[in-house]
Amino acid sequence: MKKNILLVAFGALLLVVGFFCLAQGPAENPISLTVAPIILVFAYLVVIPIGILWGGKSQKK
Repeated sequence: MKKNILLVAFGALLLVVGFFCLAQGPAENPISLTVAPIILVFAYLVVIPIGILWGGKSQKK
């Protein structure tokens, strides 16, 4: 459960960083053209879904 929360929080932090990079400078800025979309796609398609779907250990007693 704690890993799930940390992964989703890390994904949210990546989203903030990605949108901040996207807002930088003119349209031909390499950060807003390449780095920001890579960060956003990684956060939306990898980190957040793993954080949501991570199974974890089932506790049987």
